[in-house]
Parts: sequence; C-alpha cells; structure tokens
Amino acid sequence: MRLKEKYHKEVVPKLKEKFGYKSIAAVPCIEKVVVNTGFGRLVSGKSKQDAANEYKDILEDLALITGQKPILREAKKSISTFKIREGAPVGAMTTLRKQKMYDTLERLINIILPRTRDFAGLNPDSVDRDGNLTIGIKEQIVFPEISAEKTKRIFGFEITVVTSAKNKEEGMELFKSLGFPIKNNA
Repeated sequence: MRLKEKYHKEVVPKLKEKFGYKSIAAVPCIEKVVVNTGFGRLVSGKSKQDAANEYKDILEDLALITGQKPILREAKKSISTFKIREGAPVGAMTTLRKQKMYDTLERLINIILPRTRDFAGLNPDSVDRDGNLTIGIKEQIVFPEISAEKTKRIFGFEITVVTSAKNKEEGMELFKSLGFPIKNNA
C-alpha cells in the first residue's frame, strides 16, 4: 500500500480514535519534507573554481535524490572566524510537497533507512516538541539513485519531516503509524 493511501485509510481513523478528534482536518498530517546540507569543510580553503565544482556536484546529487532542483543558500552576514563572507554559498536545500514528498518518504522508510550501516531504528529524540522529525544521513550513497563508483565526494545532509501535529506525542504516533522505524524508549 502506498504511503498516502495508508495515511488516509489506516492512520487517520487510528489517530482520530486515539486522540478523540472530532474532524478529519484536526488529525495531524505531513505538510512538507525539507532536505538540506551545508558545504562547510567541503569548500573551506579552496579556490573559487574548486568550490564551484564542489557546489555543482553536491547540487546534482541532491537533485537526483529529491527529484527537483535544490537552491543554493547564501550567508546572510560575514563571520571572520569561519572565513565566511556575506553572500557566499554555504549550503543547499529543497522543499518537497505533495506527491514528491510521499515518494521520497516511502523510499526513505522502505529502502534507505534499512540500507544505512548499523541502523537500529530512529531515536525518539529525533522528534521535536512540535512533532517534527529530523533525520541525519551521513552518506548520500545509501540512496539507490547515487552510484558509489561515479561519486566524486561524499557528503551528509539532513531530512526534516514537518507535520501539523501540536505536540511530540501526536507526532510520534503519526510517524509510528506511517511505519517509520522508531526505537522504543526501553
């Protein structure tokens, strides 16, 4: 069963019964998925041309992973300690909504997380007090779209699943019902 179907057929009635929602609109849902990465050590101390090549490779890999073009994020102000100048590229991000969001989450739950090395489940502390889940991926090569042989550089990134949950308990129940492999607090 597809993730979107599962949400509407199984998760909504379950959450409605558990939390006593009177309306389907009150049931928490996934609003968007934000994928972002910082360039940090990958480009520090490199010439502009080398750094531009790094950005290009990272943006291509993120585009393959998410299915849409990521945007380059620039520094808002200069920080001399980190050798960052205002307007210099410091990261990349993309926001997924609707069908691309569900497709990415489905792949994340069923393919990517089981493929990660030493994976024993997501930490319950990954869900914040507002019911949003943040997952750190150390290597982009766990995604089947990325060929490990052709990859020039390995980088990590973060996936944040933003929900309409009002608190952590609602968010945890939503993620567990959708099939996210969250460890028990035992």
